[in-house]
This record gives sequence, C-alpha cells and structure tokens, in this order.
Amino acid sequence: PPARRAGKMAAGGRACRAAGLLLPWRLRARRQEYSAAATAAAAAAAAGGGRGRLLLGAAFALGGGTGLYLAARHRLWERSAAELPAGNLQLTLYQYKTCPFCSKVRAFLDYHGLPYEIVEVNPIMRKEIKFSSYRKVPILLANAGSPLQLNDSSVIISAIKTYLISKRKSLEEIVSFYPPMKTVTEQGKEVFEYGNKYWLMLDEKETKRVYPVNEVRVEEMKWRKWADDWLVHLISPNVYRTPREALASFDYIVREGKFGTVEGFFAKYLGAVAMFFVSKRLKKRHHLQDNVREDLYDAVNEWVKAVGQHRLFMGGNQPNLADLAVYGVLRVMEGLEAFDDMMLHTKIQPWYQRMEEVIQKVVV
Repeated sequence: PPARRAGKMAAGGRACRAAGLLLPWRLRARRQEYSAAATAAAAAAAAGGGRGRLLLGAAFALGGGTGLYLAARHRLWERSAAELPAGNLQLTLYQYKTCPFCSKVRAFLDYHGLPYEIVEVNPIMRKEIKFSSYRKVPILLANAGSPLQLNDSSVIISAIKTYLISKRKSLEEIVSFYPPMKTVTEQGKEVFEYGNKYWLMLDEKETKRVYPVNEVRVEEMKWRKWADDWLVHLISPNVYRTPREALASFDYIVREGKFGTVEGFFAKYLGAVAMFFVSKRLKKRHHLQDNVREDLYDAVNEWVKAVGQHRLFMGGNQPNLADLAVYGVLRVMEGLEAFDDMMLHTKIQPWYQRMEEVIQKVVV
C-alpha cells in the first residue's frame, strides 16, 4: 500500500548506511555511504580472538558495501586519465567495489563512455581518502581545468550529467549548485544532505531538449530517489538472509583473499554469523516482511510496471538516469542466490538484460 511504502522509504534514509552490506561476489571488469552496520559486523567478527585486523578486514570487506580489498587495489573497467585528450574531463573514482551507490556511479560513467580511474578504498583504514574531510564513498575527483571533489552518488551523477549537456557552464559553477546542508538524523547524528541532488541544472532550452515534457523529468527524479531511499535497503537483508547465504558470501572472500587455514576458518564462520545477525537488524529497521525476498520481488516488479510494456527503458529507447540508478543498485547482487531468485520470480530479466547489453556496447 502507498502509505506503507512511504513509511518504508522514509525509514530508508539517504546514505549508504547499513544498506551497503554486500558481497564482492565477482571480480568483473565491468563492474553511500559508509555503514554503521559494517562497524558492528566487524566488531562482532573481531571478537573471535587474536586474529585481529585480518578478521576485521574480512568482516568489513563483506559488510557495509565496503567492497573487496584483498591487500591490493583492484581496478575495474577503466582508461587512464593520462590517455584523455587535453582539455577533456579527467575523473578518479574512490569507492568500495560492492557499494550500490558506487555501482550507480560506475554505471553512469560507463554508459556515457567517460574514461575514469578507480581507487579501491581500504574499508578499515580508508587511508586512500585521508585527503578528504568527507569520509564516505563514492568520492569523485574531477578535473576539467581545475580539480574538484564531488561527494554523494546522486550529486556526482547530476553534476556530471549537467556538465555533459550544458556547454556554457563550468564544472566548478555546476557543483556550486549542489551545496551540502547539515541535518540531524533521528539518532541525533549530524549528517550532510543535498536537497536538490536529483535536479539537472539546465536552462530552459537545455531542459526542453532533455525533457520534452515536464512529466519525463518528474518521473526520472521520482525513481532515482526511490532507488536511493528504498531499493538499496533491500539488498543486504536479502544477501545475508540465511546462515547458508551468509556463509556462502564469506566462503567466497576467504578463497579470493587467500587467507591461511586458521585465519580463513575464523573469518569465514565468525564473519558469516556476524553479518547474518546484522541483516536481521536491517530487516527490522526498514520494516521488511518476514520473507525479505517478497519485498525485493515487489520492488523490482513495481519498477518493471513503471517502465511499462511499450518502452525498452524508462528513458524510452535509451536508459535515463533512473534506469542507470536501478541497474547500478541491482547488479551488486550478481552471482548470489538473491539475484538468481529475483530473476526467476520477477519480471525484471528482459529489462536487466537490455541494460547489460547497452552498457557493454559502450564499454567495448
């Protein structure tokens, strides 16, 4: 019901918080913010004894959307900024690989054919972003003549999209249109929000070119916000829904991380237990059904219904920013049981495959 959905979305919040509890399930070349739940998970895992930082790192790598950090930085699909012609936009993305908000930004950059470098951030020390007072990811460093730091996935997408469309404005001017505003959460924590982050800062002529009718813009903004406020918070409870699924997640990272026998044993089993219980807290926080799969199925079917039968994408013949946001969030589950169940029990597959194809064409 709409009232129930509105309550869920309000409870969802706007940052990556605990929603990013994801698994680095696949080292793919194609492939906000920091989570308090990840901290709890890591602490629970670390309680296993003298495994210390190794086990702590395992818990963080699967918790809080922190992504895969196996002692070295992994590069996703990228082209070096040094290869760009002079005067072009040079981009460096600081991220946790499996954070859905970071995945949104990558989907956007890939679709628009924008070369960028990726720096995988260590989820424990975060020394890669020590230069920034903003301690979350994604962070995008952009240089279009002068270096700028862009924070928040939706701000990054809106600002860069505006820059690509509006040749009259400098990137620095565009970024100034998205000022951070300090707010206080229900828990009394001070956070920064961006009230206009789903707007493209275009003049009337540019707006008409991108959005022939106002309803097109309203629809895009509505579903971008839906992806941030609701869809993203369904991922973690589904990924860690059962002890078996949680164990499968940690089995992967132990194998990929090449832990020693003893360290791997503790990381796998204690980490899986910690994340299983964290997922239950998330389920309660976001008022999910007992079977969290049903919330996931309902959400993606709602999205498919919104796209409709007569459009390839919400953007028509090509994806718009809402398509890219939803795709970016969902693809972080690839390779997991939750993803396979979603494909089997919902109507998302045709749209999802079209999204994969159109982005892959650009990347290739």
